[in-house]
Amino acid sequence: MRQTPKAGLALTACLVLCGQTDWPSFGNDPGAMRYSPLKQIHTGNVHHLQPAWSYRLGKPGSEAVPVIVNGVMYVNAPDGVYALVPETGDLLWKYETSPLAIRGLAYWPGTGGLHSRLFTGNGHQLLALDTTTGKPAPGFGNEGRVDLKKDMLGDLPDARYALQSPPAVFGDVIITGSSNGENLPTRGAYGDIRGWDAKTGKLLWTFHTVPRPGEPGAETWPKDAWKNRSGTNVWGFFTVDVKRGIVYAPLGSPTSDFYGADRVGDNLYGNSLLALDARTGKKLWYQQLVHHDIWDYDPAAPPALFDIRRGGRVIPAVAQITKTGLLFVFDRTTGVPVYGMEEREVPQTIVPGEATSKTQPFPLKPPPLGKNTFRIDEMYDRSPDHARFCTELFEANQMKIGGPYTPLPLQGNALFFPSTLGGGNWGGVSIDPALGLLFVNVMHIGQWGHMEKKGDDYVRASAYGTYARFWNRDTLIPCQNPPFGEMIAVDLATGDIAWRSVLGRIEALEAIGVRNTGTLNMGGSIATAGGLVFIGATNDSRFRAFDSKTGKLVWETKIEASAHTSPMTYLGRDGRQYVAVMAAGGGGFLGGGSSNTLVAYALPDVSRKPLPTTVTKAISDAAAARKGLPTVGAFVPIALPAGGDKRLLEKTCGTGCHSIEVVTSQRMNTQKWTELVQNMVARGAQANDQEVKIISDYLAKSLGQ
Repeated sequence: MRQTPKAGLALTACLVLCGQTDWPSFGNDPGAMRYSPLKQIHTGNVHHLQPAWSYRLGKPGSEAVPVIVNGVMYVNAPDGVYALVPETGDLLWKYETSPLAIRGLAYWPGTGGLHSRLFTGNGHQLLALDTTTGKPAPGFGNEGRVDLKKDMLGDLPDARYALQSPPAVFGDVIITGSSNGENLPTRGAYGDIRGWDAKTGKLLWTFHTVPRPGEPGAETWPKDAWKNRSGTNVWGFFTVDVKRGIVYAPLGSPTSDFYGADRVGDNLYGNSLLALDARTGKKLWYQQLVHHDIWDYDPAAPPALFDIRRGGRVIPAVAQITKTGLLFVFDRTTGVPVYGMEEREVPQTIVPGEATSKTQPFPLKPPPLGKNTFRIDEMYDRSPDHARFCTELFEANQMKIGGPYTPLPLQGNALFFPSTLGGGNWGGVSIDPALGLLFVNVMHIGQWGHMEKKGDDYVRASAYGTYARFWNRDTLIPCQNPPFGEMIAVDLATGDIAWRSVLGRIEALEAIGVRNTGTLNMGGSIATAGGLVFIGATNDSRFRAFDSKTGKLVWETKIEASAHTSPMTYLGRDGRQYVAVMAAGGGGFLGGGSSNTLVAYALPDVSRKPLPTTVTKAISDAAAARKGLPTVGAFVPIALPAGGDKRLLEKTCGTGCHSIEVVTSQRMNTQKWTELVQNMVARGAQANDQEVKIISDYLAKSLGQ
């Protein structure tokens, strides 16, 4: 492990300036409304946004949302934690380690003379970094780490265990979930929720997510089914009601995902929204959103906390979007549904040994946001080739259409909506408290398959494998008529839908005249006082802004890869509002390129204040310390030398695919530039071999290492 660079680390603490509007956690506030009061960027000027800087992190695959505290941006990638200057993208320090949590980190402000710390997952360890040094925090656990696997493995010494999402912070308590496996084998590490002392790493409390004998909820499991029960874990995001001292936990499904003969019953607290006392871990209330899950419908999105003003009173509320496409809203102090909820009868399984719940919970409002029904006349018919593919897929696999919570059959194949992807997913919602609107993105994609005997168990199977989606798996185009992805606003006062807009595009369909399709998406949105909702998420490698009031698309730009995460915004010390998003692609499920570039946008015509000398000195010292060290560079895009070579570069590399700043923020040698340009040509850029050489030589001369 290595810290680089050493110079400039202590100066991080000096980058504190009055008037800075930060983004201190993945959801901005601890309750994850993902709302910013900034309005320098608004509906009237958002179309002027331009790239301000970009920074290419190490290995691809990050789904992280950066945080900004006291004028420093912190972000993690699979290979380490980075501290950046948020106005320029310059690197202050990097702590190099792997594997690192892919969905972000949490900031603790320090206390009693202790420096502030960053907390993130480092494989099965909880890592604490001192923000003033960029090194593991002394006095926390063992050299800045706590082994999270301890006491979680039962009698399985090699069970999987990791922390992939940021922990929650409440005062001096750090609250962790886990990723412990979801499919076969059923046995694995426990998914318990735990609270730790932020100063020392001492374990403060544990909540058993699968109740032990004698604990409330144990009756929803067979005898001894709790032993080494994997799943039933918070692999997504916690949120915290700081005023009331409550932490909200969205619990995933128990193992195994698709067959539960060894866990007959409702299986608390699987698939539940759980409210705990953040100081003690004591259960306050819960609502189970799926009983005895055999569909992989685990909730993982941040439970968003906000107030609803209705009938002259204020309701403290929490909203949970789910893979089922259902949005549940509860009073966050009592767990009582705000818009009502009822149990509805659902189809029953015939798989031997299995016993599904006779009913499932449905909110009375809002109506399903994700598609959860399908009729044969909704089969895709917009273009002949894909329509033919979909019809043949349906008929060749003898699919029978089912409704919500359809169990998979033993013969033929069931087709129903949504798939294991959602609906909604871990991206969650954003909220504009002034407008009283909640914004959420959903995708519409079905699933199909059947159950087969394998040893003593039954497993999910199909011609597409375990996870069969109703799409062309080569093009990722769904097999029902569009829209395939939507942005939706919900009126919080009434629970009604305020507007729906198509989200995303499919270029292959647009090329043959099929437009306004939307596309699959994974990630979330933010809302601002400028009347805007910003979102990446889609697998078409674009970043967008919608008008909060109307749902009209008001800005769209191409980015290097799909942003399967959520954006953030902040006010720089130079007086400019920035909007940043991680273009990482590599989402596996949805595609969208493979990169790991953090890109920030700002208005070009805003008068910029000079950065303080403490900041410029920190940048200079850090850059000097990096000389001669292998590192991922962070550079402000520069103006290239004029001439014919520049025009050829702009013609080839700056049209259609991305902005030219994506190119000019890199520093590489001739070989690497040649490989990059050749890759652009392979992906559609127009240049012959001679032009590739001219461009590569020009870039190596102007932007060499």
